[in-house]
Amino acid sequence: MSEKVKTTVSLIKADVGSLAGHHIVHPKQMDLAREHLAKAKAEGLIIDYYVFNAGDDLELLLTHRKGENNPEIHGLAWGIFKDVTEKVSKPLKLYAAGQDLLSEAFSGNVKGMGPGVAEMEIEERRSEPIIIFAADKTEPGAWNYVLYKIFADAWNTAGLVIDPALHGGFTFRVMDVVKGKVVDLACPAEIYDLLALIGTTGRYIVERVYRSSDKLLAATASTTRLSLIAGRYVGKDDPVCIVRCQHGLPAVRDVTSWASGEALAPFFTPHFVAGWMSKAGAA
Repeated sequence: MSEKVKTTVSLIKADVGSLAGHHIVHPKQMDLAREHLAKAKAEGLIIDYYVFNAGDDLELLLTHRKGENNPEIHGLAWGIFKDVTEKVSKPLKLYAAGQDLLSEAFSGNVKGMGPGVAEMEIEERRSEPIIIFAADKTEPGAWNYVLYKIFADAWNTAGLVIDPALHGGFTFRVMDVVKGKVVDLACPAEIYDLLALIGTTGRYIVERVYRSSDKLLAATASTTRLSLIAGRYVGKDDPVCIVRCQHGLPAVRDVTSWASGEALAPFFTPHFVAGWMSKAGAA
């Protein structure tokens, strides 16, 4: 039997300049990004794409067959960010033009070069509901609480109790962004160890979540810390996250109904995350 063809979902973002301070992406920036991605789709490099923004961050959502950390895909994103900076951000004198591009030359992977990346290579199910989370003016650890609630808290996710596919729990891969090490913690057995780490949101970040029973990848998040790369404050990290839902994974429902859905319910509980504005931002 031949191996199933896998699909990769790549979410790559960067702050390459914005209107009125660290505020919002200019429409011309998104238009130019769409032009590049339409060409890449026509040439067969990617399957499909969607361009959007979270505050002043230009977000590129791509599907393709190249796998994670692929130089062609990362090179495409890097080239878009550079071109948008040179052809739109600088001529329009947008604020902090090219802020997240911490290197002049592309090295084959945008990780460690400034842009934030969340990617997952998956075997598509018959229907593949995916939620994209994107945040501005905060750090990657901002997703720690949300991912814990979705995949480890039975008060939030009833499926952990009543759905046999979820009942075995989920394994969290936590990264120490200071030392560059990761640890896998299986919940509920190691839930206290997980909580001991992810409460320190500036250092320990949930990078991936797997379904423990079969190692199915359920979620992935960016872990880029700009200050650790540059050695100085260069802006907030503005994290992104991809969460798969339904059919043996947490549910999604209409947020206007009485049931908000397991993957969205954590956002109904107000909680603090690090971030917001700083006078030390690049001009």
